[in-house]
Amino acid sequence: MQREHWGSRIGFILAAAGSAVGLGNIWKFPYLVGAQGGGAFLVVYIGFLIAIGLCVMIAEIALGRQAQANPFSAFRRVGGTGWSVFGLMAVLTAFLILSFYSVVGGWTIAYVVKTITGGFSGYSGAEFEGHFGALVTDAVEPIIYHAAFMAIGVVIVINGISGGIEKASKIMMPLLFVLLALLVIRSLTLDGAMAGVEYFLVPDWSHLNADMVAAALGQAFFTLSLGMGALITYGSYLGNKESIPNAALWVVGLDLLVAVLAGFLILPAVFAFNMDPAAGPGLTFITLPAIFAELPFGMFIQLCFFVLLFVAAITSAISLLQVVVAFICEEFNVGRKAATIWVGIVIFLFGVPSSLALGVWGDITFFELNIFDFLGYLTDNYFLPLGAIATCLVAGWVSYDKFAAEVTNNGERPFAYLTAWKWMCRVVAPLAIIWVMVHSIFGA
Repeated sequence: MQREHWGSRIGFILAAAGSAVGLGNIWKFPYLVGAQGGGAFLVVYIGFLIAIGLCVMIAEIALGRQAQANPFSAFRRVGGTGWSVFGLMAVLTAFLILSFYSVVGGWTIAYVVKTITGGFSGYSGAEFEGHFGALVTDAVEPIIYHAAFMAIGVVIVINGISGGIEKASKIMMPLLFVLLALLVIRSLTLDGAMAGVEYFLVPDWSHLNADMVAAALGQAFFTLSLGMGALITYGSYLGNKESIPNAALWVVGLDLLVAVLAGFLILPAVFAFNMDPAAGPGLTFITLPAIFAELPFGMFIQLCFFVLLFVAAITSAISLLQVVVAFICEEFNVGRKAATIWVGIVIFLFGVPSSLALGVWGDITFFELNIFDFLGYLTDNYFLPLGAIATCLVAGWVSYDKFAAEVTNNGERPFAYLTAWKWMCRVVAPLAIIWVMVHSIFGA
């Protein structure tokens, strides 16, 4: 059976950017900036995004295109049989992340629905906090929204690469940028907003420490969807004439643009209303709705924001779903339709305990973490970095000649930084990722 391909270069870039642009950009990045000192974090983050993130992204896309296969077969074909365990780990990582990521994605649908139906009308800040707590701890409602989120992902992926994922990305990514731009303009016109802009852009180097550096590198790594097989899978559908470094640079640039715009949206609004920029995850679902409620046409602004959040979440979710679907289709000779439906159902069911862990199953713990937090800890601190390190080692040492051929299109597109990229893969990126692993796990 002939392998599917992206219909266009822009289709691949938008789909890969959609995979990279997710809740990590709009939900996590602004509160990390708030908690880690603002401008100094931004500078360090951008440095790591370009130096480490771009390097690993090029390697992952090249691995996929060289192998023309899902991550499991890609590692086996390019690196050798022993390396296939890392491909299998990438598939498992995508499965696990999507199981709890879909739960959070369901929250965005819940907020869209409740905003449209007037469920937040007249709410104060304290009531938003109470509502969020009631939503995530409920035994039924978040599971319904989790199912809806997974169903939307299944409908998109079931239609294939060009007919499903690419077509959806060409609609949703421009929509994301339009919504984000409109919200940023409104945020920047608030009284007192410039204090937030200053906090975001002016570095205060007194905040520079090991924790901040680890957080910046970890965020740069996670936000690009590295180590979870998504870019290996997407790269496997990329045509041979496309320049991988050029495409990767576009993806990293779009991802950074969304993160920076999210900072310009959230931090000025937080400062304008004298809120805490280090409020953590609650910044998105508690603090911001409380701010929107104080603005003229606040419910409309809130609706735009949570539609934006949903779009960011679903574009990442479909890339994770495609990783597992591609594995099932190629390794077990199952049709796309059947594979997508069954994978979607299994991931949904596996995600149910993560939802219940925030409520009635909160007492069930692994290493003192509930199920939701444990899966996040396991994937963030072990699976993702190990997958990325394996990709770097295969690219830099095991099969460098094959990767160099892919990156340069067999010499037809010279890559000026090929030698630097090689040594980034061989030494710098693995050591940096190992340091973040050790710091995250042991706090040293």
